[in-house]
Amino acid sequence: QVQLLESGGGLVQAGASLRLSCAAFGRSFVRYNCAWFRQAPGKEREFVAFVGWRADYADSVNDRFTISRDNDENTVYLQMDNLKPGDTAVYYCAADSSGTYRSPVHYKYWGRGTQVTVSS
Repeated sequence: QVQLLESGGGLVQAGASLRLSCAAFGRSFVRYNCAWFRQAPGKEREFVAFVGWRADYADSVNDRFTISRDNDENTVYLQMDNLKPGDTAVYYCAADSSGTYRSPVHYKYWGRGTQVTVSS
């Protein structure tokens, strides 16, 4: 069993940066694919970024967000630059995908999320 804990969210102005962290506990997750998703009020959970055999990003965040992982620290990061009000959402970390990595239904482990709010 793996527990995921996100941190690093907050309230920032448009154009600012934040770095989210996702720490894994209970088992080394070096062999797991990992991803970040986000969910805004009234909207479905959407794919943001993936790291596994490749890195991949949603079009809306490409060139602004960077996903990385430190297997020694059992942590996945999401560096978010040039934040926009449209990035406001709860950000979730997920691990161990078994299918299409852009779909949230294929992930076994989830964190509880961290709130990111971007003001204009």
